[in-house]
Amino acid sequence: MAKFAYKARAAGGELVEGVLEAASPAAVADAIAAAGRIPLEIRESAAEALAFKLPSLSFGPKVRTVDLLLFSRQMNALLKAGVPIMRALAGLQESSTNPAMKTVLQEVRESLDSGRELSVSLARHPKAFSPFYLSMIRVGELTGLLEEIFQRLYHHLDFEQFMRQQVKSALRYPMFVVSAMAVAIVVINLFVIPAFAKVFKGFGAELPLMTRLLIGFSEFMVHWWWALAAAAVGGVFAFRGWVASDDGRFKWDRWKLRIPIAGKIVLKATLARFARSLALALRSGVPVVQALGVTAQTVENRFVAHCAERMRDGVERGESLLRTASAVGVFTPVVLQMVAVGEESGSLDDMLQDVAEMYQKEVEYELKTLSQQIEPILIVFLGIMVLILALGVFLPMWDLGKVAIK
Repeated sequence: MAKFAYKARAAGGELVEGVLEAASPAAVADAIAAAGRIPLEIRESAAEALAFKLPSLSFGPKVRTVDLLLFSRQMNALLKAGVPIMRALAGLQESSTNPAMKTVLQEVRESLDSGRELSVSLARHPKAFSPFYLSMIRVGELTGLLEEIFQRLYHHLDFEQFMRQQVKSALRYPMFVVSAMAVAIVVINLFVIPAFAKVFKGFGAELPLMTRLLIGFSEFMVHWWWALAAAAVGGVFAFRGWVASDDGRFKWDRWKLRIPIAGKIVLKATLARFARSLALALRSGVPVVQALGVTAQTVENRFVAHCAERMRDGVERGESLLRTASAVGVFTPVVLQMVAVGEESGSLDDMLQDVAEMYQKEVEYELKTLSQQIEPILIVFLGIMVLILALGVFLPMWDLGKVAIK
């Protein structure tokens, strides 16, 4: 028996942490689910982890978003057709092409055979099924609308994947341009400027300040390229380690939203996912407090998740959703107005759905005009680079030309 540290979400939405002794992480998930909580994270306790020489790493196939999309869609179709859930899971297990998904479905079937509910069986695999997914399944079991919940989850996952791809598309072009400029700077300093430096040294004349700076920086890169490369690799690993920490991830996610041009696209895409998730939870009958708690787990941004948790805490204290949304400071006045109308009319889920669609359209528009917004900035940077190179390379030639004319 080993000890496992866990994080779980209680029925009221509050975060619960603790340590349980069990034979496996699946057994811990069973115990947490049996207590009416949703497991968020299960890991070996620090004392147990130190007892092993090597960490437990999984390099095999994993359950992907597309697997969950197919699972949700097919479960909706099979349950709507009246197929028993055990038979449906058996058919999906046979047709699945992902070994990880096959294993998960096999263990879910075995868990159902032992008398557990579907939500509890799925909770045994927290890496495959998110807390939001598990909450929706639990609601479907309680309301008898499981097939409808699977359909809503399918559309939700499809929307999540679409917005994730939109964000990647928004960042791909700026990252490519910045990388190309960095490569160009390295090539110029390692190969181009040293060739000019040999010519300039043969002149025996005093070089302009800009030229001396370029040659000095180039010589530094030529002689210390290995140190710069080691520092770059070390910086990458240090950055990844910092981002992996809770505080680092929070600060990095908050800073990403402030990046010029790309930051507003990431923010709108994140808020679209948040509004869509919250609308789905409320429409499925999840209480507002719990809905905000599980929705915070669906956004892949710690800062926005923290804002959602602040909203949940405010609602728990008896404040309105509008007031808590205004306090976090990430929503636009138009969105706050729609939330106010939703609370007054009792159609908050519909208003949040409209908010998600509005943000989605804004993201699509921003992506279409992204190149037009970035081009002026790139032109300025390229112009500065060309100016520096021109002054450094051609000023000595210009001075020598004037001397030769005299």
